[in-house]
Amino acid sequence: MKKFLILQLRPDKIADTEFEAFLHFGKLTLEEVHRIRMEIAGIPEDINLDDYSGVIVGGGPSNVSDSEEKKSDEQKRFEDDLYKLLDEIVQRDIPFLGACYGVGILSSHQGACVSKEKYGEDVGAVTVKINEEGKKDGLLKDLPEEFRAFVGHKEACQGVPENGVLLASSDTCPVQMYRIKNNIYATQFHPEMDTKEIINRINVYKYAGYFPPEDAQKLIDKANEENVTVPQEILRRFVNKYKIS
Repeated sequence: MKKFLILQLRPDKIADTEFEAFLHFGKLTLEEVHRIRMEIAGIPEDINLDDYSGVIVGGGPSNVSDSEEKKSDEQKRFEDDLYKLLDEIVQRDIPFLGACYGVGILSSHQGACVSKEKYGEDVGAVTVKINEEGKKDGLLKDLPEEFRAFVGHKEACQGVPENGVLLASSDTCPVQMYRIKNNIYATQFHPEMDTKEIINRINVYKYAGYFPPEDAQKLIDKANEENVTVPQEILRRFVNKYKIS
């Protein structure tokens, strides 16, 4: 089968647990993916999208909306590479799933406003509501109209790109999931994150500014009370829909 291209940008050990979560919940093996750590060396120029079933972009501490002065050289490099890749992905409607940072870079590429002005969400679970368009979409059809999902982000899309179709929202963040054309998806929530993984990230990012460090145990206790399963089903559906033998 053609592999899925998984692009990551986390410069820390969470990159490995995120990657493992994509494999586990996508029901993918190592032989079925091509992993690239963009923060290390960007995206190779010889990447041929015809070689892949689809592209998955994970999250990370980078913010699309940061000023150029605040961005590291590594971030500037992989964002330039991603923009070039997205040119082709959008033009050809190549299967794409961008999670958290992935929704920001796709939205920015498509001309939507991404900023820290409104709609940032604290680390934890929120209730995501599927709208009428979402109920008709293959990745969301017949799922519960409302489901819990883990989030945690400083910036957010202030609106859906003009050519995008809003599929799901939360009370605190109106743009939780949208689609461009037929095959390009982005989620603000994490489709790869279960309770174990969010606890991993709470511990690693304790001093990263997402929450007061003294709140870490309280956030862990709240995470342990959650039953988050629907987002992972969305990830599985994406993989199953686009898997090419």
